[in-house]
Amino acid sequence: MATNWSSPPTRPPLIETLVSGVDRYNPSNVSILEDYLYHQIRSEEYDCLANLAILKFPSTSKAAKSNPPISLHRYQFNPDLYNPDVVINILIKALTSSPFPDFNLCISLLDERPAPPPSDEPDPLPQLLPLLTQLHALLHQCRFPAFWALYRSDAVENLRDNYTIECVGFEDAVREVAVRAVKAAFTSIGSERLGTYLDLSGDDLKAYVEKLGWTLNADTGVVSVPPNPDNQIESTVVQENIELSQLTKVIAHAAQTSLPVVPAV
Repeated sequence: MATNWSSPPTRPPLIETLVSGVDRYNPSNVSILEDYLYHQIRSEEYDCLANLAILKFPSTSKAAKSNPPISLHRYQFNPDLYNPDVVINILIKALTSSPFPDFNLCISLLDERPAPPPSDEPDPLPQLLPLLTQLHALLHQCRFPAFWALYRSDAVENLRDNYTIECVGFEDAVREVAVRAVKAAFTSIGSERLGTYLDLSGDDLKAYVEKLGWTLNADTGVVSVPPNPDNQIESTVVQENIELSQLTKVIAHAAQTSLPVVPAV
């Protein structure tokens, strides 16, 4: 899992070179990484390190060029390279990586970014960032029905109509977050409850359960989750073998370091 996170198998060689080498700080490469981000949006692929590199590009502004090179001027300090749509799409992709910390990594960079210069076009990020943060919190807390209620609400209409609709497989990626949580906590779960986690019902829910390879009992409405290391309760016996020679060394060391006994007066 860690290897796939740091170097996804779908990462092209050019992007691998940019992310792994010093070229990741070359401002002329920002357009390449942004194109790669939109490829991820269209293809259901995900590359956290490449997206973080976009948020960390050095500044090309006159202020940065006039300062000494001892201070690294990153993307979050550069209003010239700031693109709110790119930032929002990065956060949307990171949102579905829960419970991994990708979303918080992105937020930590945004917190250090100064306000962009005035523009004729309104910046959608200040309006959408609190909603994205709230959605992430609900996913992280495994409050899946509350997540879907907020996501379907009018408050998130702008995010749905202009961003997540363009992100291929976004809702299925959210469902995968719920599936990971269910697999870790349940051996069986009611189909109605599972449906609230996945925002599915009826034939759509049945088809999704079959796709997962789980079993739905039509009589009881209970979905059986296959056993895995996380949902199996097994006692673990830890046995340690200590040789007598090792024990005598411990006793001898304790005797040497013990405090001297003060005779009674």
